[in-house]
Amino acid sequence: MMFKNIKFTKPKLKLSRRSAESLRHLRENLNSRLSKDLHIDVNKDITKEFNRKLVHLSSLWIPALIYFTHEGLAIILLSIIFLGDALLEYGNFKKWTWARKSFGLIFFKILRKKELNRNIFQISGSMYVLFSAIVCTMFFSKPVAVVALTIMLISDTCAALFGKAYGTRHLRNNKTLEGTAALFVSALGIMVLFNPMLPVTYASILACAAATLAELYEDKIEIDDNLAIPLFVGLILSVLG
Repeated sequence: MMFKNIKFTKPKLKLSRRSAESLRHLRENLNSRLSKDLHIDVNKDITKEFNRKLVHLSSLWIPALIYFTHEGLAIILLSIIFLGDALLEYGNFKKWTWARKSFGLIFFKILRKKELNRNIFQISGSMYVLFSAIVCTMFFSKPVAVVALTIMLISDTCAALFGKAYGTRHLRNNKTLEGTAALFVSALGIMVLFNPMLPVTYASILACAAATLAELYEDKIEIDDNLAIPLFVGLILSVLG
């Protein structure tokens, strides 16, 4: 009985910043050697990210639709698809048989971890993309809406793929300098490409910088980058352009 009131607590281990950095470098070196010597793919998430971004790029039909059709028609079509997607995602959350099968077939292999959480209703990136397209079409001019959505679809893809494949200098969370630079450069390239339709000015550079910051600080502003990037780009180009 003499040991009855003795409490055991788990030791708390706290690594110094230097130790944590050393462990990170050790892990990266080990991954590199495994990939080279044993031909083990230690970055399987790159394949998943690539598949996700292929779907992202396939959504380039959205700015094409906005450009080649009347704004009113584009909004109607996008709204119908948005409502259909919302019904499908909610049905999947409520475990409706048809919705679970359809949602799994279309989205399961490309969803992020937070979107796979079935305890709460999580909106997927596709709904943010469609909502962004509706908002941009309603409130921005056609050239601005097309450019803003194209930057979101292409530049965000460049950031993710370059960051996964070549990222070594970590800025914050899982964002890297290489991925962030790829987003800014590709966004600027898109601005130049659309120059005849939307002249490149100082506002274009500011818009590219805003898109880069929106993706980098997505967790801070608490707005999905599929929505934040086109809104920031569209606002700056509309107000300052």
